[in-house]
Amino acid sequence: MNSITKTTVTSAAALAMLCAAPVANAQEQRARLGHVFATGSPVDQSSEAFAQCVSDATGGELSLTVFPDSQLGGDEALGRDLARGGLEFAFLNPGSLTGLDPLLDIHYLPYIVSSFEEADQIFYNPDGVLQTTLREAMANHGMRAVGFFELEFRAITNSERAVTSVEDVDGLRLRVPGSISIRSFFEDAGAQAVTLPFPELFVALQQGTVAGQDNGASITFNSRLFEAQKYMTLSNHVYAMGAITVGQRFWDDLSDERKAVIEDCATSSAADQIVANRAQSAAYLQGIREGGVEVHELAPEEMAKFVDIGRNVWSRLEGTYGAERIAALRAEVDGLND
Repeated sequence: MNSITKTTVTSAAALAMLCAAPVANAQEQRARLGHVFATGSPVDQSSEAFAQCVSDATGGELSLTVFPDSQLGGDEALGRDLARGGLEFAFLNPGSLTGLDPLLDIHYLPYIVSSFEEADQIFYNPDGVLQTTLREAMANHGMRAVGFFELEFRAITNSERAVTSVEDVDGLRLRVPGSISIRSFFEDAGAQAVTLPFPELFVALQQGTVAGQDNGASITFNSRLFEAQKYMTLSNHVYAMGAITVGQRFWDDLSDERKAVIEDCATSSAADQIVANRAQSAAYLQGIREGGVEVHELAPEEMAKFVDIGRNVWSRLEGTYGAERIAALRAEVDGLND
């Protein structure tokens, strides 16, 4: 049983204990939680479960209202609002916050892992390079990461041609998040990488401002991006995770009891979200196919070419992420095979 499964098995019991003994605190607080993900998606469901857990465990004294679908802005806007105290909670994609700090997309380095089992060991290790770097970078900008949830393995979709080789990427105008890692990967593969905020993506695809994008099955399906695309390739070039985040100003005013509640609820809701997201991934792919999109997998020899391009990005970005961090991450990844 891996660490994610173990955490999930215990999350229901932990939640029951929290709800059975509400935290005593005289101060009633109301807070907002924002995210960019579609209503009803696994991330949205997790955010609602997190809000309910906090409310139940505090006897309703700390109440969170969830605003999905970019209602409060994109990830960077949410991050800035958290930092300045204009927002209390967010389920963030740190890789979209590189305007604040380039270290926030270190987990977007291409081809860190190739399976969920490897992701559980590298991405969900609280003492590993990725979580440590993200927590420290977010803290430097007024945000506190209290948990990490799954986004997905990213894919390539577009409306021009099937991508079955590196050569097929050449010249494609692809929307990418504000990530130097992903931008570098696609530029090295020959694509025209265009940075756009996520809330603008669907319209950009519809209008042909960009030909494609690189979200995976969950986001492509739940945000209906597939409706403006014809082809999808399961390149798995990046495994992405998000962060359950609290504004540091809000955090500093909380009692120790409420901080503990938030951390426990973040752990349980994130673990449940990871399981739910993986359980539904096949259904998302099927929905995309039924929507008229051709879905392709890369032949092993072509995947190897993509991996080579991606791993070369690691060396090229040592100046951005730090040579010591890159070396430590390589050691963690190499340790998977020991």
